[in-house]
Amino acid sequence: MSIIIGLVVSLASLIGGFMAMGGHVEVLIQPFELLILGGVASGIFIMANSMKTIKDTMVGLGQAFSNAAPKQDYYLALFALLFTLMREMKSKGRNEIEKHIENPTDSDIFKAHPKIMKDREMVVFICDYFRLITIGNVRPFEIEALMDEDIASVTRDQMKPYQALSSIADGLPALGIVAAVLGVIKAMGAIDQSPEVLGSLIAAALVGTFLGIFLSYSLVAPLAFKIKYVREKNIRRFAIVKQTLIAFMNGAAPQTALEYGRKMISTSERPTIDDVEEKSVNASFENPAVLAEAA
Repeated sequence: MSIIIGLVVSLASLIGGFMAMGGHVEVLIQPFELLILGGVASGIFIMANSMKTIKDTMVGLGQAFSNAAPKQDYYLALFALLFTLMREMKSKGRNEIEKHIENPTDSDIFKAHPKIMKDREMVVFICDYFRLITIGNVRPFEIEALMDEDIASVTRDQMKPYQALSSIADGLPALGIVAAVLGVIKAMGAIDQSPEVLGSLIAAALVGTFLGIFLSYSLVAPLAFKIKYVREKNIRRFAIVKQTLIAFMNGAAPQTALEYGRKMISTSERPTIDDVEEKSVNASFENPAVLAEAA
């Protein structure tokens, strides 16, 4: 919604200011200049990126428009799952936790948190590192280094749409000049026409430069940064799990380990300690599935 509002404000200010200066809006309607600019930019985008990145960019744009980033209820569900798994490992031993991490789709612990079960990347991440912990001879700093590499790899993949759109945004002003030059070439071909006709052709050519600059700084670049913002928030959820598990491996109690993870969340979205305790710790003890496991 913020993208739509921002775009409407930008267009209203642009067109309103132009009309207030006495400009005629119809002069700005140059579909062929837009075709040249958009077509060349699209072609460059396709040449410069793999099909996977192109598809992921479309997904990223959808995430940007819907602001598809984890909310507080997601974090609370994540803490509840982590607490239950850590408590089970601490109280029953590492062998008992294997059946949950080897087949999470059949695990009562995982099924008790459907919001996390829908996040397949997170389920795989959690199971992979709990599996390493159960091995028993891996030291915390080694797992931490592996997690850092894993998160860095995820970050590189997740930032490809941002980088791809940023490159297009950087090139659009120059492509606008290309469109303008083609328009000037057309105008020079009509140099023997009346000043009114020639002026109209030159104005149409200059619209190409205008469109290149406007689309770059007022549309493509903001969309790229919005994708980066949303995806950085999504990547943060892996860092939360990392801090929680490393604290647990270093000897912190499960409830204390959650606090390490909680501190990784932005202060504007961070749940309180009481919320974490109520939704994670207390709820875990009251969960019928967990009680059945304990029995």
